[in-house]
Order: sequence, then C-alpha cells, then structure tokens
Amino acid sequence: MGEVITVMTGAGISTESGIPDYRGPQGLWRQDPDHEKLVTIGYYLADPEIRRRSWEYRRAGPARTAEPNAAHRALVELERAGRLDRLITQNVDGLHQKAGSDPARVLELHGNMFGVVCVGCGARSTLDEALARIDAGEKDPACERCGGILKTTTVMFGENLPEDVIAEAAEAAERAEVFVTIGTSLQVMPAASLAALAARSGARLIIVNAEPTPYDDLADEVVRDPIGEAVPRLVRRLIA
Repeated sequence: MGEVITVMTGAGISTESGIPDYRGPQGLWRQDPDHEKLVTIGYYLADPEIRRRSWEYRRAGPARTAEPNAAHRALVELERAGRLDRLITQNVDGLHQKAGSDPARVLELHGNMFGVVCVGCGARSTLDEALARIDAGEKDPACERCGGILKTTTVMFGENLPEDVIAEAAEAAERAEVFVTIGTSLQVMPAASLAALAARSGARLIIVNAEPTPYDDLADEVVRDPIGEAVPRLVRRLIA
C-alpha cells in the first residue's frame, strides 16, 4: 500500500480547458476589474443588473461547455490506482466529476455552478432551468416558490464556505502523507491554510503552480511546468 495522497486543485488546472482564472496574468480580474462584482454576494443581492450580468456570464462563460484536460484525467488515474484519498477543489466547474472522478471523493469548497438555490427559502433547481426562464424573457428569474432571489450553488465572495466540507477537507489534509496543490495561488482562506495544515501534520507538500505561492517555502517540491504536462508526469511517479 502506497502513501495516502490528497490533492487540492484551483483555477489553474482548468485554464487548459479554456476557463480563465481570476488572478493570473490573463485572469478575469485583470481583464475586467468589474467582474468581481458578479461573484460577490453583497453586490449580487443589491443590484438586479449585477444579477442579470451574472446569469449571462454563467451562460456565455466557457465553463458551461468545457471538457476535462490531461491533468483532470491524470487525477482519475491516481484514484483508480487506489492512491487518492480526497480531491479537494476550489473550482465550481465540475470538470473533475466530468473526467470520471468519484463524486464521493471530490470536496467542492466553493460549490458547483450547475445548481441553483433560492437565498430566501432554500428551494433548489438547476442552472439549465434558470437559463430557460431567461430565454423565455425573465431577466432576473425569482424563486417560483417564495419570490426570493436565485443564485447558483457556488460560494460567492462574502459568503461562508460550507462547514461540513471544510471540516472533511481539514481531516483529509491532516491524514495525508502526500499533499499536492495544483493550479491554486494559495491566497484564499481557509482553503490555502490546508497546505500548511498538511505540512504541519507531516505530509510531503508538492506545489504545482505557474506563479509563486505564499507556501512555496514549506513545500518539499515546487513545479512550475505547464499543468497539463506536469500533473500526468507527477501522477505516473506517484503510482510507480
């Protein structure tokens, strides 16, 4: 039996699937600083125009139709080799599950963009249902049960992360013998602190990211190569 491996992924693993990250050189916030409002709960709840633009972003954005890339598929191989304990992700694009990762092992810290929830009564539906209503002429579809504001089942800036998911992720970080972070700037708390938690608990820390992170000094290995090349190579080494 090999080492217990936990992986945490961020936006950088999905850029090769055509989904831009937020903070990178070509990130959404550098291209359009106003974009942050579309994913910030205060602005979203206060302004119907922000909600309209946010729905349109979900419809037109590349994440809705993106396909997994070599890095996503390599992590499926790691799981099928019996080596992956948990796959923690900061992404909302569902590409790990689309690649074949077991949904029971995927911990989505920031939720998932394909569900919709009412902030008033908690009623749930799907993104496709909301977009169909927009197609039918509703610019800002309201909850059909209570008339409340609808949003995708993503954790927006200003919202708390789901406590049960964070707790499970922390447990996975603590028991990991190898903790790999892929394509995350490790700047957003509390997700970023999981790398330090794993290292303090004795894990070998491997960071795969194009840009420096605040945790590079803690890492046993830092990989700057393109993620689509680096992750399959790393997985082959881990399961050898």
